Amino acid sequence: MALVGSNVGLGKAIVAHVPILLFALLRFVVAIVCLSPWYRPARMRRVSRREWFNLFLQAFFGTFLFTLLMLGGVRLTSAMSAGVITSTIPATVAILSWLVLRERLSRRTVLSVLLAVAGIAVLNIARGGQQGAGGSDALLGNLMVMGAVVCESIYVILSKRLAQTLAAIEICAYTHLIGGLLMLPLGLVPLLDFDATTVPLHVWAMVLWYALSASVFSFWLWMKGIRHVPAQLAGVFTSVLPIAAALYGIVFLGETPGWAHGVALVCVLAGIALASWPGRLARAAAAQRGDSRDSGESSDKAVGIESGHGATVQSRGR
Repeated sequence: MALVGSNVGLGKAIVAHVPILLFALLRFVVAIVCLSPWYRPARMRRVSRREWFNLFLQAFFGTFLFTLLMLGGVRLTSAMSAGVITSTIPATVAILSWLVLRERLSRRTVLSVLLAVAGIAVLNIARGGQQGAGGSDALLGNLMVMGAVVCESIYVILSKRLAQTLAAIEICAYTHLIGGLLMLPLGLVPLLDFDATTVPLHVWAMVLWYALSASVFSFWLWMKGIRHVPAQLAGVFTSVLPIAAALYGIVFLGETPGWAHGVALVCVLAGIALASWPGRLARAAAAQRGDSRDSGESSDKAVGIESGHGATVQSRGR
C-alpha cells in the first residue's frame, strides 16, 4: 500500500515531463517484459473464450482506462487529494458488489461507504469553491481519479469470477498484455513529436520504478503478505495508501495540506477502520477457538458446548 500511495505522487511528477499516453504505454511495456515467463502458449490455449472475454473486460477497465484516468487526474489535482480518493476503492467495491453481485451490505459497511463519500464530497466542495481555473482543473482531476477508482473496482468484481479458474499472477499477466495492446496505438502518437533528450535521466528512472512497483512489486508483496495476516488486518493496511500519497506530495512535490485534506483523510481512514475491524461473529469465533485450546476436559462435553455456541453465532450472523 505504501508503494501504491507513493506511485500517485510519482505519476504526477512523471507526467510533468512525459506525455500521459506515452508514459502509459511504457508502463505496460515494462510490465509485459517482467511478466513474460507467464505467457506460455500451451497454458494460454487452455484459457476458454469466456475467460478471455472476462480478461478483456478486466484489462479494459482495470488497466487501460484506470491508467488513463489516474494519470490524467493526478496531472490536474494534488497527490494528496488523489491518494485520499484512491483509498476509497474498498468502499466502491462494496457498492458494486451490492449492485452487481447482490451481496448483502452490513450496517458497518454502509457506514464506512458513507464516510468515504463524505470525505470525497469535502474535497470536491473545497476545490469547487476555489476561484479561477485552478479550482475547476482540480475538481476535474478529482472526478477523473474517482473514475479510475470505479474502473479498478470493476476489475476487482470481475476478478472474483476468474479467480476460481486462473491463478492471480496469470490474471495480472494477461490483463497487462491486453492493456498494452489497447494502449499501443494511443501511445505511439506522442512519439511523432516527442524529444526524449529533454527528459532528465532521473525521470526515466522514475518511469521504470513506477512500472515495476505498480505492476510487479506491489502485487507480489500484497499476495505474499495476505497469506500471513487475517483479512481484517489486511484491510486496515489500506489506510497506508492516502498517508503515503500525502507524505510524497508534501515532501517531494511541495504540496501544502489544507483543512479539506485533513477532514477527508479522517473520514476515509475512519471508514477503512470501521469496515476492517473484526465484527461480533469474528470475535466470537476467535474466542471459541481459544476456549477449545485451553480446555483439557472431556472432549464430548467440549464439542457439545462449542456446537451450541457455534449455532448461536450463526443465527446472530444471519
